[in-house]
Order: sequence, then C-alpha cells, then structure tokens
Amino acid sequence: MAPACPGQPARLCCSQRQARRQAESRFALQFGVKVVAVDAQLSVFYEDSVHFDRDLVEFGTQGGVHVHKDGLTVTSPVLMWVQALDIILEKMKASGFDFSQVLALSGAGQQHGSVYWKTGAGQVLTRLSPDLPLREQLQACFSISDCPVWMDSSTAAQCRQLEAAVGGARALSRLTGSRAYERFTGNQIAKIYQQNPEAYSHTERISLVSSFAASLFLGSYSPVDYSDGSGMNLLQIQDKVWSQACLGACAPRLEEKLGRPVPSCSVVGAISSYFVQRYGFPPGCKVVAFTGDNPASLAGMRLEEGDIAVSLGTSDTLFLWLQDPTPALEGHIFCNPVDPQHYMALLCFKNGSLMREKIRDESASGSWSEFSKALQSTEMGNGGNLGFYFDVMEITPEIIGRHRFSAENHEVSAFPRDVEIRALIEGQFMAKKIHAEALGYRVTLLSSSQNKIT
Repeated sequence: MAPACPGQPARLCCSQRQARRQAESRFALQFGVKVVAVDAQLSVFYEDSVHFDRDLVEFGTQGGVHVHKDGLTVTSPVLMWVQALDIILEKMKASGFDFSQVLALSGAGQQHGSVYWKTGAGQVLTRLSPDLPLREQLQACFSISDCPVWMDSSTAAQCRQLEAAVGGARALSRLTGSRAYERFTGNQIAKIYQQNPEAYSHTERISLVSSFAASLFLGSYSPVDYSDGSGMNLLQIQDKVWSQACLGACAPRLEEKLGRPVPSCSVVGAISSYFVQRYGFPPGCKVVAFTGDNPASLAGMRLEEGDIAVSLGTSDTLFLWLQDPTPALEGHIFCNPVDPQHYMALLCFKNGSLMREKIRDESASGSWSEFSKALQSTEMGNGGNLGFYFDVMEITPEIIGRHRFSAENHEVSAFPRDVEIRALIEGQFMAKKIHAEALGYRVTLLSSSQNKIT
C-alpha cells in the first residue's frame, strides 16, 4: 500500500516482475494526476503528471474543484478524473512504459468524496472497448456529474438529523468512530437524496473516490474497504458492517447501493481486460482494494502499534495506531488498514504551519533561524506560561482566538517574544497530546528527549 499525504487525494502502487521495479501512480484528484516510478532502490526512473486546472481547462476548475455560490458546496467533475486517468496512461504508453511487468496494483483516494453510478453503468464497465478512451465510454454513466468532495461543508442540517436519529453526537461517535461531519459521505448522500431525489433513484451504486478508482481498473464495482468506509458516518467500526440506523437516517435502499465492505488488504479481482488489451497489463494483474489517503498514510509510513506520526502542514495531522479506541467528540477513529483487528485515530488541527509562520513574522522578524534561537533560549515548560493560538476557527476543538495564560493562571494579552514562541510550540503539542489521550493513547515521559506511546 502506498502512502498518501493528507489532503492529497490519491495514489496507485504497482509491483513489477524481472527488474523488480515498483511503479507508483499518484491520483491527486484535488490538483491532478502524477505518476512516479521507482526501482527497488527507490530511484525514480519515470515521472509525469496531469494538472487539472492547466491540462483539463474545459472543466473550469480551480484547485481541481468547483466552489459554488454559497461558499459551502464544493464539487469535482467525475469525468475530469476519468479523463485524467486516460491522459496519464496514454503518456506512459507513449513513453514505452512496460505495463506487462505489473503484478498487482492498489491505491488511495481522498476520503469522504463520493461518486454516483447511474443505473446500467455496471454493464458498461464490463463491456469497455479497448479501442476507445474511458471518458468516451463512461460519459453517460453518472447520475451526479459534479461529485461532493472533502472540502464541502454544506450538510450541517443533515449532520444534525443523523445525530438525532442515533441518540446524539456522542452515540454516533461510539458507533461510527466520529460525530457527524459535513464532509462525511453519509451526510453528503442524505443531502443528495433530499435535494435531488430523482438522481438518487437513478443511482445503482455509490462509490467512494477510492473504490471508484479501483472500479475503473477492475471493470466492475469495487467494494468499499473498512478503513476508508470509516470516514462516512455509516460504518459500525467494531462490527465492520453498515449501521442500519445510520443508513435509514440518510436515504432509502442505501445498503444495496453501497455494497458489502471488505478488509483493506483484500484482493478484489483481476484487472479489467480493457487495460490488458489497451495497455498491455498482464491478465493476472491483481487489484487490491483501494483505501483512503489518510489510512494509506498510516500504512505507507509503516506505523505499528504504539506508534504516532505527526504531519506538520497547513493543517497539522496526527496518525495513531490504537488497539482499544475511545471514540470522542473530537477526532476520528477508523478501522486500521493494515490490521483489521486494530484501529487508527486521526486528529486534524487547522491552525498549523500558517499559525507558526504568523508568530515567526511577529516575534522573529520573519526568520526561522531567529525563531529557533528564541525557542532554544527558553526552558521547557516556559516558566509556566502557556498559550493557545487559533487565528482561524479550529477543528479540534471548535474555538477561535489567541489565549495566553501566565504562570499564575491569569489570562494575559501578550508575552515577550521569546516566551510567545515557546508558548505557541508547547501549546500546539500539548493540545495534540491531550486529544490523543482522549482517544485512548497514553503518552509516558521517558526522558527530556524521548517519549514512548503506549
């Protein structure tokens, strides 16, 4: 399973014979499609890409999406994704890439996004002609042409309805691993059913972005995997089955449209004859269930039980391997993509690198070198001074503003610049520790330079 960076929607991994090379194709469904092929020594021997906004201008996207007039609804054209796959595979073919050596493939797609296959689309998938690109053959196969993606936040009403149906936000979290979130797929499906019932009635299958991509390679509908399915507010994470209460609260006949979920490492079938005949893949090339980008990150970083990974980006993200999770109102519990008997937790903090850069500019003259010197000049614990910095509405928890507390636990309006810098860093990591422990982790201090997660 290949890793995927948070917010980078997809990646495909192919193992090869003879030269024992690994061809890795990243489907960055938010920005474009990128292919990177590396050998056994991880040396890159092939690289190419398709950028949605630049190379597929006819779809009129910005950042690979359409932001609607309400500022809340965010979608992507599903045929843009299909055509991007056509283009990148044709580029690989023209370059002489040897598809015949590919033994198996799998991948990852952005979590929460969904694709709506129109009645009859399954038959089209099984009868694809190798003489035509995918886009030409799949144009009439989708009941929703612009699909909701993870950036969408237009389903607040559906979230409240879902939580009410199961006994509240905490009950939903215990059941599915998360309270109701606007971007989660179940709430997106509920909105489509309520606002576009005709399109919903003409939908025979609903895929996640990951299982949609797998379906293209499989030539039939690929099941949703446990781990990506955990980001829908629909899967009972303990039992690995769809929650009947959640399904009923979202839309009728939803279970048959979703299909039965499977473990993330399942081989879901052999590659479609379309790819064998058009590109030269071997008929025995296996398709392994695709998963979400966040679960793939845990797998790709090779985390094990007791490990924790921190991604410091525009938003900071924590990945945790858990055996006995404690679902909470903050953060998410997903089924583990590596070990189906275990779980993973994900915590996302919106005020990440941009917040650190602001404090750098204000307190260190815009210099990371000066920022580091100021941090080193102050002692751990910051003399009891503590700060929490949220210039934009935070996700974990929902709060905004800058909040500084002195050693006497009095809120103050400002700190000296060196104290401010340490307060920011210690406050951010203290928040991460507190929320990780709330989800079932225990962080034991071993020394000043080493922590153990148990």
